[in-house]
Parts: sequence; C-alpha cells; structure tokens
Amino acid sequence: MSADEPYSEEDTVIDLSSDLFMMSQAMRQAQNAYLAEEVPIGAVIVSEGRIIARAHNQVETLKDATAHAEMLALTQAQAAIGDWRLNEATLYVTKEPCPMCAGAIVHCRIKRVIFGCVDDNGGACGGFINLLQQPNLNHQSEVTRGVLGDESKLLIQTFFAEAREKKKAANRKKANDSPFLN
Repeated sequence: MSADEPYSEEDTVIDLSSDLFMMSQAMRQAQNAYLAEEVPIGAVIVSEGRIIARAHNQVETLKDATAHAEMLALTQAQAAIGDWRLNEATLYVTKEPCPMCAGAIVHCRIKRVIFGCVDDNGGACGGFINLLQQPNLNHQSEVTRGVLGDESKLLIQTFFAEAREKKKAANRKKANDSPFLN
C-alpha cells in the first residue's frame, strides 16, 4: 500500500488460523517456560480453528521428566475434546519433538505437526529420526518444519548460555567461599 492509496481494513487483518500466528502463540508459551527457568519450549494444539491446549516445559517445576510442552498440551487437548484421538488437531511446537513426544503424537493421531527449530541430535520428526512418518506405525502426521525456527533457536541458545554463566558464577562463588583459601 502506498501513501496515496486509501486505508483498507483488509490491510490490517490478522489471519488467526495461519501457521505463523499459531506458532507465535507457541512462542509465547516458550517465553513463559524461559521466565520459569525451564528449557524454553512451548506448544499449542488447534482443532477446528481454535486453540484447545497451551503448554510449556515444566520438567523442573513438576520434577517430572515427561513434562515436556508437547506431552502437557496433548493431555489438555484430550481433556478439551473428551477423547484421546486428536485426528483433526494440529500441534505447534517451538522445537522439534523428541522420540517420547513423537511417540505420543503418533498414538494420539495428531494430523499435523508444525515446529520451529530442528534438533539434529534428538529430534524425532526428521532431524535425527522420523517417527511421525513411519509407514509401519498406525498413524502418520504431516510435518512442517522451520516456522519461526530462528526465533525458537535463539531463545533456546540464550537460555543455555545464561545457564552456563550462572553455573560458572556459582562455581566461582563456591571456590571463593572455601575456608581453605582464607
């Protein structure tokens, strides 16, 4: 739109059903995890154009290794629709799901999985392995990768850089507090 063209409402319409918008909602969840000092991964599940589940990692908070954003969102979504089958649902998650989460995604029959950054070391949607599209399993999900991938990766990298710095600072303090140094 140029300066000479009249303003139109169509110019400001936000497509609330777009993958980019829904991934931005998952990023908000990742930011909540970051603020809670959890690995900053967030997820939302959408069915019939509505967000039916929102979650972020809570492994440390809940002292539960299975409390990944995807697992918590799957549980919420199942409760929201009253069925374990999520055949028409779409999962948006900021980082490629791990094998545990990918297995749950297959068993819940999620139709589509859209994720941000790839995990070449442990991702189970094509990064390291691809459990979501194994022909011998009872279900395969459509996969879209890289939506807000750079932003997701930067948030995770920032989190771990800060965690390393905190650990170094704690180790320096511990060394300085040693009674053997006085």
